[in-house]
Amino acid sequence: MKKKILVVDDEPETVELLREILTAQNFRVISARNGDEAIKKVREEKPDGVVLDVVLPGLDGLDVCRILKQDKVTHSIPIIMVS
Repeated sequence: MKKKILVVDDEPETVELLREILTAQNFRVISARNGDEAIKKVREEKPDGVVLDVVLPGLDGLDVCRILKQDKVTHSIPIIMVS
């Protein structure tokens, strides 16, 4: 079974580039365009990892990371911050 990665970025070109790279490495990619959507998708989809942009509309990546790491359900999901 393919591991699921959530890519969070408000730039569609960046999301597509990361989708191509991760898909080529046999990951299943889902995406979110802002911090609120990212938190919702993590809780619903339970990805194996998150690639998270620092600069996002609304909640920024640092806030999203803080929220996910403080939640007992999502705290163990690995997060890679990008900028």
